[in-house]
Amino acid sequence: MSQTVSRAMEIIRFIGPSPRSLGEIAEHIGVHKSTALRLLQTLEQDGFARHLPDGRHTVGFAIIPLAQYAIDQIDIRTLAHPFLQRLAAQQGHTVHLAQLMDDDVIYVDKVDGSGTVAMGSRIGLPAEGHTAGVAKVVLAHLPESVREEAIERLGFQRHTPTTIVTPGAFRRELDLVRQRGWAEDDGEKEDYINCVALPVFDASGRVTIGMSVTALRAVAPLAELREQMPEYRRVAQAISRELGWNGDEHERR
Repeated sequence: MSQTVSRAMEIIRFIGPSPRSLGEIAEHIGVHKSTALRLLQTLEQDGFARHLPDGRHTVGFAIIPLAQYAIDQIDIRTLAHPFLQRLAAQQGHTVHLAQLMDDDVIYVDKVDGSGTVAMGSRIGLPAEGHTAGVAKVVLAHLPESVREEAIERLGFQRHTPTTIVTPGAFRRELDLVRQRGWAEDDGEKEDYINCVALPVFDASGRVTIGMSVTALRAVAPLAELREQMPEYRRVAQAISRELGWNGDEHERR
C-alpha cells in the first residue's frame, strides 16, 4: 500500500471517533501540517472528511453508505452462509448469493461444490445483468420503473449463442422469471456453465437478494437442475424466513 493511501486511511480512522484539529492530525500521522492539510482537502473533495465551522475535521457523509454496505453484506453472509455450505456439499455444485447495491447486483458469497470449475464470478464483483441468474431474479422482482432503468443501463453484449441481446427479449425473460418464480442462465456468459436462481425475500416481501446454483453443463444440464428446484426453493425459503419473511412466494412450482 502506498504511503499516501495509508496516511489517508489513518486520518479517517483517527477523525472517526471525534473531530480533530489539523495539528492533532499532523502529529498523529507524523507529517507536517501542510502535508496533512493536502490529504484532508483530497478527502473532503471526495466526501470522506468534513471541515467543521470550529476548524476541526471529522468524517464525511460518503462513509455512511460504504459502512452500510459492509454491515449489510456481513449480516446476510453470516445468516446465509451455513445454508449455502450445506447445499453446496449436498449437490456438489457452486452456490452464489448476490445482493442489489445501488445499480448493481453484487456477489456477496460463493461456496464451491465438489465439482469446482473456473468461472468469472467473484465475491465483491457485480453479476452481469443480462446473463447471470442471480441478477435476473433480482431485476425481475424490482418495481417496474426501477427495473426499466436497470434494463436501459445494460449493454447486452453477446458472449455465447444463447446470450439475450435485446431489451425486448430480456423483458420477456424477466416476465417469465416472475411468473414461474426462478431464473436461469443457459450458458449465456460461459457456454460450458448453466445455473438456476431463486429470489430471497426480506421481512417486507422485497427481493434484493438472489441465490443461485451453478454447474458444468456436462455434469448437470439445466433439465437436471430444474429437477432439484424443490430443494433449492427450500433453501431460499429458509434464508427468507431468517430475514423475517412470512409469505408463501416460494411455494410456487
